[in-house]
Amino acid sequence: MKLFNTFAAVLLVVLCQISCKQETIKGDYFGEEFKISNKVDKTSAPYEGLMTTDTLQTQIMGEVTEVCQAKGCWMKVKLDSEDEVFVRFKDYGFFVPKDAAGKKVVMNGAAFLEEMSVEDQKHYAEDEGASEDELAQITAPKRTLRFEADGVLIGN
Repeated sequence: MKLFNTFAAVLLVVLCQISCKQETIKGDYFGEEFKISNKVDKTSAPYEGLMTTDTLQTQIMGEVTEVCQAKGCWMKVKLDSEDEVFVRFKDYGFFVPKDAAGKKVVMNGAAFLEEMSVEDQKHYAEDEGASEDELAQITAPKRTLRFEADGVLIGN
């Protein structure tokens, strides 16, 4: 009986560790360092039900698809749900490496929706190196998933 109780206790401990395992990423922090929450989102779920006047403090994980090649002052992140989030950095207080595309990232900060003006869309498109023809095709405001990060962890 003592052997059975020992086995049951060990099994319980192992199951608890597996179920409570926290996502870990080795990499470099930019902005404020933070602890990765066990509730970090990998999809656009935090944006569901948000209005353009709402913000939600959260953590989001995804893959960097683009970075501002002028300064590293913004990036685009693809989520597991195939949605893309446009990310800027709180108070323009830090930048990320311009070669971060393709890397896994965890962001801590505020999620919100924004209707981006034609002028802003053209500005960011110019930063990306868009042609005059591509710029001319931008003619209407666009509703985008946005994130203002106070801290970013980019995986190695």
